[in-house]
Amino acid sequence: MPVASTGTEPAVPQVLDTLSDSNSSTTANDLDLIFLKGIMESPVEPESPSETRLEAVRDNNVELVQDILRDLSPFTHHSSTAAELATILNEPHFQSLLETHDSVASQTCETPPPSPCAFIEAPVTTAPPVPADSIRMVGIRKVAGEHLGVTFRVEKGELVIARILHGGMIDQQGLLHVGDIIKEVNGREVGNDPSILQEVLQEASGSVVLKILPSYQEALPPPQVFVKCYIDYDPANDNLIPCKEAGMSFTRGEILQIVNQEDVNWWQARRVEGGCTGLIPSQLLEEKRKAFVKTDVALSAGTLCHGIAGKKKKKMMYLTTKNAEFDRHELLIYEEVARVPPFRRKTLVLIGAQGVGRRSLKNKLLVSDPQHYGTTVPHTSRKPKSSEKESLMYAFTTRSKMEADIKSGRYLEFGDYDGNIYGTKIDSIHEVVEAGRICILDVNPQALKALRTSEFLPYVVFVEAPELEVLKAMNKSALEAGVVAKPLVDSELKRTVDESARLKQAYGHLFDVSIVNENLDETYQSLKASLLKLNGAQQWVPVGWVF
Repeated sequence: MPVASTGTEPAVPQVLDTLSDSNSSTTANDLDLIFLKGIMESPVEPESPSETRLEAVRDNNVELVQDILRDLSPFTHHSSTAAELATILNEPHFQSLLETHDSVASQTCETPPPSPCAFIEAPVTTAPPVPADSIRMVGIRKVAGEHLGVTFRVEKGELVIARILHGGMIDQQGLLHVGDIIKEVNGREVGNDPSILQEVLQEASGSVVLKILPSYQEALPPPQVFVKCYIDYDPANDNLIPCKEAGMSFTRGEILQIVNQEDVNWWQARRVEGGCTGLIPSQLLEEKRKAFVKTDVALSAGTLCHGIAGKKKKKMMYLTTKNAEFDRHELLIYEEVARVPPFRRKTLVLIGAQGVGRRSLKNKLLVSDPQHYGTTVPHTSRKPKSSEKESLMYAFTTRSKMEADIKSGRYLEFGDYDGNIYGTKIDSIHEVVEAGRICILDVNPQALKALRTSEFLPYVVFVEAPELEVLKAMNKSALEAGVVAKPLVDSELKRTVDESARLKQAYGHLFDVSIVNENLDETYQSLKASLLKLNGAQQWVPVGWVF
């Protein structure tokens, strides 16, 4: 940084006179002190009350040292003191120090880059006063076209650093901290006028010298917090973000590392693959924005349940053991996740609209690999028919027994149909898993709330309906092959397509993979490939599964 004027320059002639006197008692350390004191001394107190600006003694110290070395040359052969001083002045670190000083002192400017990201935030009144004698001069280097990565706020009539983006230019240099008060930029006072600071930073390039009152706040290491995003976000469309250029866009399903959560409204985040840090809305801010917006889950929840096995006499209410309405008003913004080594899932959950083919896909998996996959036998309170065997198609029990077990939370889901209760018992899932097989579940999407835990470790697959014309062709082919007994009318096929779209919109954030079922054999191969890939790769799972 530029040094302050002391009113006199180094006494070089006196130094040389001392060197020429062979009887002098002056040591090399004395000479070093004389020279360095003259070059580097910077008194804090101004020479007069009206003079507060620090100014450089000179800006060509490299040239000065070269002159001194030429004058020293005749004495280095017979004076060890002169030789030692010449060695010190020729040291690369000393030369670099002088070059840096000259660069700052001369204030050499390059072509001004685009305006840095420096947004003035709302006034607050929490910062404690800083003693006037702690003033510091900080020199930073700006790269053309690169943002500083810092925002400011007005606090008690002062411009204060509000945040420093992790990984940005200022953060990497480590010279400024949150809470520092900016007094001057390149010798120009900024006061409490944001426009002056904006103007100065816009024009500054190359070397930038800031006069600050430091806050002395210690920077904390970034936390190892990772989240999966359940929303799409673009800072360009956000009127609340303090600085659009500092924002980071992301899409649903992306994994982000949260590196700073000190601001209750704006977190600092970066992608796990690397890259720059940016601002994203916090969970609290998004909850406030979306709290009174009617969600698609609420709009579509009433159309998600259509009975068991395609029977349409009566709609049924499915209830999970955790929440009967699947927290339909819960606002899902981010979910904390952790990366774990490859592991085997306990359950494979197939979700899809009625008529999309998920039961056919389930049966194909069970037949193709019965040693690897298994499924549950549903329980029912109805009486068995004469041709039915116990635990083959259904496990038969009494209504009173089922009602007692339901009250005790032993059923994943259940429903009443034609005066009888049907349901999936949790113990039947554990029996398949304990036998060493992955349990395939074809359940209502509301059951995902209870399934997405470390108890079941599910891999959730959404079997998505194709376009209407493709679905018509599939139904026709199935009819010709004798797979189905009667064709579906256009209204039924359209209902399947519409319901599939609603399911994806309402529960898409909970799906591990989505596969469009345009052909059962191709869908089966895609699912097998997805499961094979899963077994050989690290996985991002909800943090609750790990800790």
